[in-house]
Amino acid sequence: MLTKLPTGIAGLDKITGGGLPHGRTTLIEGESGCGKTVMALQILINSAREQKQPGIFVAFEENANRIKLNAASFGWDIQSLQEDNLFFLDAQPTSDIIQSGSFDLGGMLAGLGALVDKMGAKWIAFDALDIVLSMMPDEAAMRREVYRLHEWLLARELTAIITSKKSANHQPIVPNGSMDFLLFMVDSAILLRHEIVQGVSQRALRMVKYRGSAFDENDAPYLISDNGIELAASFLTDDKFVEVTDERISTGVARLDKMLSGGYHRAASILLTGAPGTAKTTLSGAFAEAACQRDERTLFVSFDSRGPEIVRNLKSVGIDLSSHTKTGMLRLESAGGITGSSEIHLMRITQWADSHNARCLIIDPVSALSKSGNALLAHSVIQRLVDWCKQRGITLLTSSLLDKSGSELVNTPLQISTIADTWIHLDYHSSAGERNRSLSIIKSRGTAHSNQVRELILNTDGVTLADVYSSGGEVLMGTMRLEREQSEQLEKQRATALHDKHNAHANAELLELEQRMSHIQAQVDEKRSEIAESKFTQQQIKNQDKDTQAEIRSKRFADSHHEK
Repeated sequence: MLTKLPTGIAGLDKITGGGLPHGRTTLIEGESGCGKTVMALQILINSAREQKQPGIFVAFEENANRIKLNAASFGWDIQSLQEDNLFFLDAQPTSDIIQSGSFDLGGMLAGLGALVDKMGAKWIAFDALDIVLSMMPDEAAMRREVYRLHEWLLARELTAIITSKKSANHQPIVPNGSMDFLLFMVDSAILLRHEIVQGVSQRALRMVKYRGSAFDENDAPYLISDNGIELAASFLTDDKFVEVTDERISTGVARLDKMLSGGYHRAASILLTGAPGTAKTTLSGAFAEAACQRDERTLFVSFDSRGPEIVRNLKSVGIDLSSHTKTGMLRLESAGGITGSSEIHLMRITQWADSHNARCLIIDPVSALSKSGNALLAHSVIQRLVDWCKQRGITLLTSSLLDKSGSELVNTPLQISTIADTWIHLDYHSSAGERNRSLSIIKSRGTAHSNQVRELILNTDGVTLADVYSSGGEVLMGTMRLEREQSEQLEKQRATALHDKHNAHANAELLELEQRMSHIQAQVDEKRSEIAESKFTQQQIKNQDKDTQAEIRSKRFADSHHEK
């Protein structure tokens, strides 16, 4: 079973599925200045330091002291690696050998064999083997030495690296096809390219072959940084993403949160588009402030302004980032000064985010990655950036500059709109001699959102969105909106005054009626009293009549009794 040894170059180990083949030979080819020597030496240093596997570096072109000095510029502490862990062998051909053409590898390999046994070396690198082969008198001699080297490596079971130059058109420096033969002989091969595209440096690595193993066949951009070779490996689909949640985080603008049913989704990708001056940076700053207030470490990368300028400018609209930069919760980086391809920008941004342990990442504007020389690579860079953020649970907010609006929305630079989860568009509306900003939500995956166009208002108190005012199907903004608001307020005041007047009149009539009713009620009561008094008098008369009749009857009875 094939065993792989890690190289310590993260991207290279990723595209090879674990590193270079153990006990086999790898060829690194490329034109001058591509970084072949740097890569070979970096692998040997990493293996000696991290894997405790001693190595030997055989230099056919530069002497060992110069190589060590060059390595020191990358921060590699070669001095800490004793000769028992990393040995440099100067093998540059002398002028006498060059003139006689009698050079072969036999004597050198014999000496190397003893050194390998003494050190217990596991790695060996032959740097610029083409220098030696070009000195051979004929093709047969070249092939003989290549076979000799191949057999020696197989017998020793060393993991070997051979570097060789190719011309600018990727043709071997050595004539007669001997280096092509070497390409067939090795078990794995790496091709390094360095091109200038529209004035922008583009470096790319491609695995040409890897016997017995699957590998990523696409170009992997790389750069030579202060740390050596850094590779931007392609994003692999088997990498795990953080769990998808329904958690919402604030946009930094309360009314925008409401339009989005609570804010952005956690770990979503958000796109702000608009022409210059439509407040893309302002909304980015509002989001940054809200994130820091939640104690979430945030990275703000600007291609247009330096950090202090961003802090000053946003303070004028009520967004204060200075306190968060002082606490370290917010990191502001200016990427405008970074030269090179969009891949280099991506690597720098991800390095900044990793070192800051960022939970939220803001790039303003991300469309800067599509500048000259980067148009072909920029879309894949953005796709990998989105995937990288989703893998780590980072909420990504990007802005993109649009030169036009309306029907041109579908043609966003880098086609970011196709991969963004939430897309917010900012625009200008000119009317009545004014230009006013507007905001609308084009899409927001997985959430209900407002379909209204709102006026975006910036003032010293902060950022807000005005209610929708329309007339004849047109959204009113600025002075026209104020006039409409004042008109509606005046209508309300008039309606209120009319209502109050009507109520006062009705109350007066009611009072009059109540008074009249009270007077009538008094008359009714008086009449009832008269009727009651009349009834009482009549009853008294009736009672008197009854008493008189009774008295008369009593007298009659007495008189009749007396006569008897």
